[in-house]
Amino acid sequence: MKDNEFDTIVIGAGNGGLTAALTLQKKGKKVLLLDKGRVPGGFASSFVRGRFEFEASLHELCEYGDESNPGEVYEIFKELGIAKSLETKIIPETFCVYETSTNSYYEMPIGEEKFLEKMESYVPNSKESMTIFFSLCKEVQAAFKYFNETKGHPDSQVLMEKFPRFMVVAPYPVEKVLKEIKMPLRARQILETYWSYLGSPASKLSFAHYASMIYSYIIKGPVILNKNSHQISLALSEEFENSGGTVKYLTGVREILVNNNEVEGIITKDNQKFLTKHIISNISPNVVFEKLIKKENVPLRANQLLNTRILGARGICIYLGLNKTMEELGLKNYSYFIYQTLNSDIEYKRMHSIYNGNLVATLKNYGKDSSILCITSLVFGDEFTRLVNKENYFEIKEKIAEHFVSSFEKNLNVNIKDAIEEIEIATPLTFARYGGHPDGVIYGYLATSYDNLLPRIMTEEQEIFIKGLRFCGGFGSRLSGYSSAYINGHQEALKTLGEDF
Repeated sequence: MKDNEFDTIVIGAGNGGLTAALTLQKKGKKVLLLDKGRVPGGFASSFVRGRFEFEASLHELCEYGDESNPGEVYEIFKELGIAKSLETKIIPETFCVYETSTNSYYEMPIGEEKFLEKMESYVPNSKESMTIFFSLCKEVQAAFKYFNETKGHPDSQVLMEKFPRFMVVAPYPVEKVLKEIKMPLRARQILETYWSYLGSPASKLSFAHYASMIYSYIIKGPVILNKNSHQISLALSEEFENSGGTVKYLTGVREILVNNNEVEGIITKDNQKFLTKHIISNISPNVVFEKLIKKENVPLRANQLLNTRILGARGICIYLGLNKTMEELGLKNYSYFIYQTLNSDIEYKRMHSIYNGNLVATLKNYGKDSSILCITSLVFGDEFTRLVNKENYFEIKEKIAEHFVSSFEKNLNVNIKDAIEEIEIATPLTFARYGGHPDGVIYGYLATSYDNLLPRIMTEEQEIFIKGLRFCGGFGSRLSGYSSAYINGHQEALKTLGEDF
């Protein structure tokens, strides 16, 4: 094989791209990993302001667990050789949610029995339906494990025989299934708190997808790692190079070469040509089909699919370095969800406005005398783009920060502003510029109806419109999220191994 020829080229060293590239390299393939940035990670990054190093996007990791209770991400990291370098701290609560319209507060613990007991204390007579819910969750997770084992080609007869209840609930959204098992309204709404982590309201979000995620949080607990996301990216990248892989940073792709509906290689922006029959893209299909492949080589079906998919949530993040500890601020929890109501449909509609007041905040001590607070709000739709121009951009950023910090202070009855030592504000324009995602989307495509997790997995092979071209990461079949991206990259690598080389 010539120097410029590779078994596989991976475009983008984000979470999915890194696990895809390293998986293939560990399997003995010759892999080239390209990224336009100076360092690996994409959104999995950190930045320094003053004495604070801020985590850009990873707040807690799902599906990790530990050696005694491993999740799927832990198993992948173990296989790829980086799990030993990572230590975990399990967050004691699953989530804390404030409903501002009723001044209600719910704090849910990890562990199935503790979760059941706490829910029963908040919502009497909910235990029976919650027990049914957990039973369904276990079958959903077992079914998804079977999907992974069959690489997305399950035997329908096996599904019917081994996972009959999964087959019943799989087509339906969260809201419908919880109603069918007669879960009380307030219990449903508390349980649905994490809907914003998947970016779709409970009336549209796949029950199977949500059940799998929330059960992992409840059983294994969300974890904080001893390394930030950038350090994890570096660990994956270094292991890739130590395993013989070739990585080129500051190397953007100008064109993906296609002939007779098959990939042939790529041309970089500095006119280097690399040949391959297999490409895994960690950048979105929108960018690939609209900018990187000549129009005459883009199949009609690819354009049709892009026109039917809806871009997911944009992100607004306020990063605060505080000169007081959590204890000095009077706060004890790591994560806080603040919604006006616990009705996800209402809140989803409200999140089409920038100044909606809904937020997810994480807080942790930083050394002995300070702490870091990250406030994140999702925005659906294009209101931010419509309101912002060159003249008012910084003014609007400041108004947004004021609005969300004030909302946090008011609802938790704390004083944050007097403790602010450093502040940074990221908007959809920040994420569009840094990550190259269309419209600053941080959640891939909207998970809804036909475009939920299970349909995406089931139709993935039908969406290979150009032979040898696959996608991973937040726009891949596992949808958005850190764990999803790591898992999806690993799976796409395994599927690539099953193709002709």
